[in-house]
Amino acid sequence: MTHQQIGARGEALAADFLEEQGWRIMERNYRFERAEIDLVCFEPAADAAHGGEIVFVEVKTRTGVGFGRPEEAVTEAKQAHIVHASRAFLYEYQLEGAPCRFDVVSVVLRGEDPPEITHFRDAFVAS
Repeated sequence: MTHQQIGARGEALAADFLEEQGWRIMERNYRFERAEIDLVCFEPAADAAHGGEIVFVEVKTRTGVGFGRPEEAVTEAKQAHIVHASRAFLYEYQLEGAPCRFDVVSVVLRGEDPPEITHFRDAFVAS
């Protein structure tokens, strides 16, 4: 698989994983200028009366951990791009002020073995 195919597979697995948790995928690969958000999701609150929150999800996929864990690739510069794009998304959809957070989903693909999916809630904060 190419790097692009590996990334697309990881994003699809992450989206399926989050949907199984009851999340709704609002948008995939949202782009603003040179920044991109892999998944924009809505996580409903456990108590339906309290709504839920928008979650901007960065998905990192690797076919092994020889060069480090996928989540380690979410650098401060990458975080800044995600935050920048998230502000544009909130503005574009008139959701400014809505509760939101930033998560990372790490996917490790190892041949025929089931993928290893790790979800990091509140992985970073907007600065």
